[in-house]
Amino acid sequence: MRRKIEVKVEKPQYSVITGITFAQVDNWFGHTRKDLKMDIIYPEDPTKEYPCILWICGGAWRTMDRSAHLAYLSGLAMEGFVVASAEYRTTNEVCYPMPLQDVKAGIRYLKAHAGRYHIDKSRVGVMGESAGGHLAAMAALCNAPAYDVGAFLEDTSTVQAAVTWYPPADVTKIEYPTEEMAAVSMESLLLGKNTMTYREEAEKMCPVYYVTREAPPFLIIHGDKDHTVPFSQGEALYEKLEQEGCDVTLLEIKDADHADIRFFQKEVWQCILCFFKDKLVR
Repeated sequence: MRRKIEVKVEKPQYSVITGITFAQVDNWFGHTRKDLKMDIIYPEDPTKEYPCILWICGGAWRTMDRSAHLAYLSGLAMEGFVVASAEYRTTNEVCYPMPLQDVKAGIRYLKAHAGRYHIDKSRVGVMGESAGGHLAAMAALCNAPAYDVGAFLEDTSTVQAAVTWYPPADVTKIEYPTEEMAAVSMESLLLGKNTMTYREEAEKMCPVYYVTREAPPFLIIHGDKDHTVPFSQGEALYEKLEQEGCDVTLLEIKDADHADIRFFQKEVWQCILCFFKDKLVR
């Protein structure tokens, strides 16, 4: 069989670059340096600038894999976005706020290289799951200069939209039977201190305490049967944002547990796509 077809060019070609170094940070007790890596999916289209989304992987702040969800992120990219996924240092290496500083370094890197990847630096969003959802919320809400360290400081780390999946929004409200049990919790490892006994310091890493009416639009996605990060955590962030008159939507997934397969179904990603198109696409 022989066929000939005419193809109309309607979309750009998308390329994937993995393992880009976006920052260098201290390592091994400050004696050495370490590269932080990023994956980027971008359109080969120099004729326009595209909105950008930075994905932040979860893993209890203890482990993460920036490439784990590239299959899903590529689908989002091909709807008209530059999509990146950045790694950050985990609690076996550092304590808070260094993971947040790493995320903000990733945002600044993307803005500093906006011309290379055809990014509109005025239209940047963040999205993350669980621990990554916490860091995404903090990146969107906290713009204090202390969190911007390293290179590309001529660009800001502010973002224009945030999607947080089952985020730990107020770890001071996560209760444990004893102080000893609280001391070995994931959030205490992040703080480097017991969140039960150092409450004021723990509040400084909680998104709910940074909400102001200037917050960017938020989409919070949480399962109502979450046994790891209680649904009340997502509710608390939603209620605080709504109280301040912010643009916020809480998408409650019926019967979904933490990192449930339901979050990877088409209808959920369609909600995410619609949110980012509404908030970032002109």
